[in-house]
Amino acid sequence: MNLRKKMMFLLFSIFIGGLSGISAYAAEMDKVVAPTGFKAILVLIPLILVLVLLFKKVDMIIAGLVAGILAMIIGGISLADANTQLLETIPSMLSITVPIINSAVAMAVFKAGSYSAALTLAKRGTKGKVEYVSAFIVILLAAATYMSGIGGGSAMVIAPLAFAAVGVVPELIAAMSLAAAVSFTTSPASLESSIVSKLGDVSVASYVSQMRPFWLLFVVLAIVLAFWGTKHRNIGFKESEDDEYEQKSNGELFKITLPAIFLLFAVIFGPVVNDLIGFAFFTPLVYMVLTLVLVYLCTNFTMNQSVEAMVDGSTYILTRLFQVGIFLAFINVIAQTGTFAVIAGVAQNAPEFIVVPVAILTGILIGIPAGAYVGSVLTLVLPVAVSLGFPPLALGFVTVGVGLGSQMSFVNITMQALSSGFQIPILDVVKGNVKWLSLASVILLVIGFIFG
Repeated sequence: MNLRKKMMFLLFSIFIGGLSGISAYAAEMDKVVAPTGFKAILVLIPLILVLVLLFKKVDMIIAGLVAGILAMIIGGISLADANTQLLETIPSMLSITVPIINSAVAMAVFKAGSYSAALTLAKRGTKGKVEYVSAFIVILLAAATYMSGIGGGSAMVIAPLAFAAVGVVPELIAAMSLAAAVSFTTSPASLESSIVSKLGDVSVASYVSQMRPFWLLFVVLAIVLAFWGTKHRNIGFKESEDDEYEQKSNGELFKITLPAIFLLFAVIFGPVVNDLIGFAFFTPLVYMVLTLVLVYLCTNFTMNQSVEAMVDGSTYILTRLFQVGIFLAFINVIAQTGTFAVIAGVAQNAPEFIVVPVAILTGILIGIPAGAYVGSVLTLVLPVAVSLGFPPLALGFVTVGVGLGSQMSFVNITMQALSSGFQIPILDVVKGNVKWLSLASVILLVIGFIFG
């Protein structure tokens, strides 16, 4: 066994040594010329390989590495060039500071109990009309995901609260999935918006602003679905005896909710207020500090705990940005062989009016089996859309499409969180979602056809 390992290591060393002598592909990413003939087919193999590996639930970095090495062999790309891609993409992804700050602060608000307090207030305010609580749960999930950019993290917190309040309602679960998908794909704090920003060469703020009306549209549809489904099933409240928030007064609960209200206002309406007053008051620095102060003043957290919660909350997005940065380096290596130029050339021959819907449909279909890696799917799908000259709005529709597909996936974190929170098998979550998420996908295709 040791001899076998040594032989494999020797062969690998010889391979790397030989590969490092191959000349680099000289063209820049945006100047890659599409190969023709058999070479045009050959350069597609690494992309197909990475998709197959992702579908088989292979870790995205391993999938990217294997496909990247194959692309280096096919395209004659040196180790030095691949190394340059790695050293450029990771800092590029980690430099997207506003989403990192927003996500970290939102997680501090989570941990302080603001969302639990808000749901308890909603239960009291509706006086037994559980369908209104279901609608509020969707609003709460959409707001939390939009502020934090993390659908799975939001669902992990809110799904158990929803189960404790109303129990298992398939339409509510589907509505929460829909709200999460459109929120994390259009959030000013999400990894997905960061990827669109980098690949589409558009600021996160501009992308978020253009997508906000469509985010609101789908959130409203999710609210209606949750309301109708719960009312249709005629479900009553589930009683909870050990809920600490049930023992608090309305005033105490509202006080605990204030940090969440302020952060949501700052993220969504901050830019509008800045324009009205003529200077940038609601900056990330200001609302980060003010939110932490509110967490300290309005909850049981000390200032140290508030800051620690924020720092801990940054772990998820920083880890994902680092992970996607490595994966994107391998995708850029694949792109240097002309893979995306070939696909874009084929797509350009399609009638212009269906190019955007076809791209959206592709994102949806890839998002279903590879739903655990929405960020990685975007790095595969969006370069083609960028090559075709898609405006930010069209890129956003494709991104939302991937998000919708991910909510019909067995491997998606949000789906797993909903399965755990509602204490049902993930198969039941998927089955319940397929009908409504498919319908939402059709609506998105129509929107893409009209506005794309």
